[in-house]
Amino acid sequence: MLYSPAMNKKTKNAWAFYDWANSVYSLVISTAVFPSYFAAVTGDYFQGGNVPFLGYEIPNTSLYSYSLSLSFIVVALISPILSGIADHTGKKKSFLRFFANLGAIACAALYFFDGSNIWLGLSASMLASVGFWGSLVFYNAFLPEVALPEEQDSLSAKGFSLGYIGSSILLIINLAMIQMPDTFGLSDSGQASRISFLMVGIWWAGFAHLSLRRLPGNVYKRKPDERYIFKGFKELRQVMSELQFQKTLRRFLYSFFFFSIGVQTVIYLASLYGSEELGLGLSELIVTIIIIQFVGIAGAHLFSFLSKKFGNMQSLKISIAVWALLCFAAYSLTREDPNVSLKFYLLGGFVGLVMGGIQAISRSTYSKLLPAETQSHASYFSFYDVTEKVAIMLGTFIYGLLIYLTGSMKISALALSLFFVLGYFLLTRVPKTKYVY
Repeated sequence: MLYSPAMNKKTKNAWAFYDWANSVYSLVISTAVFPSYFAAVTGDYFQGGNVPFLGYEIPNTSLYSYSLSLSFIVVALISPILSGIADHTGKKKSFLRFFANLGAIACAALYFFDGSNIWLGLSASMLASVGFWGSLVFYNAFLPEVALPEEQDSLSAKGFSLGYIGSSILLIINLAMIQMPDTFGLSDSGQASRISFLMVGIWWAGFAHLSLRRLPGNVYKRKPDERYIFKGFKELRQVMSELQFQKTLRRFLYSFFFFSIGVQTVIYLASLYGSEELGLGLSELIVTIIIIQFVGIAGAHLFSFLSKKFGNMQSLKISIAVWALLCFAAYSLTREDPNVSLKFYLLGGFVGLVMGGIQAISRSTYSKLLPAETQSHASYFSFYDVTEKVAIMLGTFIYGLLIYLTGSMKISALALSLFFVLGYFLLTRVPKTKYVY
């Protein structure tokens, strides 16, 4: 890999700081506040929460889920193409800035969503998702350019830790506003929620600007010509052909795909499992989310330490094994248990511990496995990103299908443990390689 003067401590900190900037979207918008707000305001405006669409009555929550799925499809389709262009032109930083600003502006636009304008809410939330996931392709691609292989585990963990801290701070402020609107001079919790979305946009755009100021520009000094779009496609085809001969990288992606089905499905649907299957209230779910966030800080650094001591593959195996056990533990919980809240908190603590670890180490492991001579980091990371997006779509679909077939979420939770088992098995098939064993 190329080592440049740009790879100094300030540059590394700037890279990690983008997690601080964008993680407020994943916590406040996609997890904690916006889904509940969307369901509430559209449920009030549309009788029974059913939205007329193309002659059908579609449940508001289903429509929201479909819009997110569409955003994942968009990112999965465009990111490989744009990453090829970014690698050829040396403009990863410009693409990162574009998607970050797109996501931030879309989040801010949710301030104007009040239930009556449902298509504004759906469009803005979809664009925010595209901005978030699209920016991650180019953000992750900077990792091998700002840190040496032996530094990437700790730097990746630092990024996730900053993300957990920053998003938790803003969430706590937002929840205080929503729970006590009078204290903040607001009319009601609805107005407080809308101001929260505006704050997410300002936070994301503002802190991303600080991060982007110090990230390197065109590291490899590439000079695009007038046929840069065609050359971008050529860059992508080159990476695709290289992957056929990258046995270690290809096998890691297979494993990553299956354990990502489990991880991402838990992230998106854990609160729904708690409320619908276990009968937990909003306050209990919020406490669990905060526990996951703060324990996730320790988890990211714990698994960075384990990877340094035992190697990336061993630390990933430990994390995947714990995930499988946690899914089985969730299956074992019942709403009749008088201690179900306490057990759910405990489960959330362990989820936070392995969630921060598996995400940080997966990212740095993939970065270390990239061919040392390649300059196409964005193109390679676009395949990492597409793998994760397809995993999300498949995981949530299977989860929903099992609920439809069985009438319960418990079998869905149990099924997720099988994906972790399969991911573990495939990880054992990854050949031994320097820096990850």
